[in-house]
Amino acid sequence: MAKDYYAVLGIDRSATQEEIKKAYRKIAFENHPDKNPNNKEAEARFKEASEAYDILRDPAKRENYDRYGTADTMGGAGFGSAEDIFSHFGDIFGSIFGGFGNVNPNAPQRGADLRYNLAITLEQAFTGDTVTIKIPTTENCSECEGSGCAKGGKRTRCSYCDGTGEVIQKQGFFRVSTPCVACRGTGETVDKPCPKCKATGLTETMKTLSLTIPKGVETGVRLRMEGEGEKGTHNAPSGDLYVILSVKQDSRYIRKEEDLLIVEHISFIDAILGAKKTIQTLHGEKEITIAKGTQNDDTFVIKGAGMPFLRNPTKYGNLIVQYKVDIPKHISAEQEKLLTQYKELDAEKPLQKLKNVGKKIGKAMGLTE
Repeated sequence: MAKDYYAVLGIDRSATQEEIKKAYRKIAFENHPDKNPNNKEAEARFKEASEAYDILRDPAKRENYDRYGTADTMGGAGFGSAEDIFSHFGDIFGSIFGGFGNVNPNAPQRGADLRYNLAITLEQAFTGDTVTIKIPTTENCSECEGSGCAKGGKRTRCSYCDGTGEVIQKQGFFRVSTPCVACRGTGETVDKPCPKCKATGLTETMKTLSLTIPKGVETGVRLRMEGEGEKGTHNAPSGDLYVILSVKQDSRYIRKEEDLLIVEHISFIDAILGAKKTIQTLHGEKEITIAKGTQNDDTFVIKGAGMPFLRNPTKYGNLIVQYKVDIPKHISAEQEKLLTQYKELDAEKPLQKLKNVGKKIGKAMGLTE
């Protein structure tokens, strides 16, 4: 006769999924092999409860069990529906691509790679820098030295899965493997778990690392720190740490690859008469030329005064200076008079007189000597 899985869990046949889960957790907690070492009766109850939970938590299995007294949806009753057929394919593919298969749980496994996001300034990207970062990681538990056992305890082969770390379940013509719930897929159980690491053998900690940022990096650049990821198991190598950089927006410069754009405000007198001016750049002070008749948004290029190339840090992009011509909102009576003269002369187009008046205006406004 088929087992009464509802009776095993001590629930009604109308129990909800939440009630099924709650009943199973209670039995599993009370009869778990780690809590009841060498107790065959507790082990048997644990296995029976796990089997019942596996059937009743799955709507398709539960429906077939309620209808035919078996969870085998490919049994003598035949396929209940097309959905039953595809649910089997889903289980098979899940086992092949995402399950444990026949992998030895105690085989060495490389540690997982980690990701760390780091924001830096444009100046750091320009000069390069060495920074200190702290990342969460795991290390061997100092209390049990990585064994997972408390003092006097030991690790033994899991009797539930016979040390394989997986449980094989038959579904019609197919066999599907799932992680062992008794040993959590490790293949071993601990009779006296370490109170600090809860039998995992590992504890979380913060690791301090020194990272070198090369010149010319930009947002999206990924720096790899080999062996600084999570610790591997059974002496397998650790994973890597990937630091993803983002360059903060700068208040003065706009970056486009290796070129920089800077906005420089100039007086309308300098725009008319032309001038030379010294500005501060990432390369130090540079002289710019304001050509006569400069218009708003005209540009001046300083070659080699931009960002360094990441793959060739001795080579630099350009600095593009974009001029913004400022128009004064308030002028004096003398300035207004001179500008009126300028307007009159501009109508006649006498060039030499125009330049002379422009110089007078600049002198009156304190913009030229």
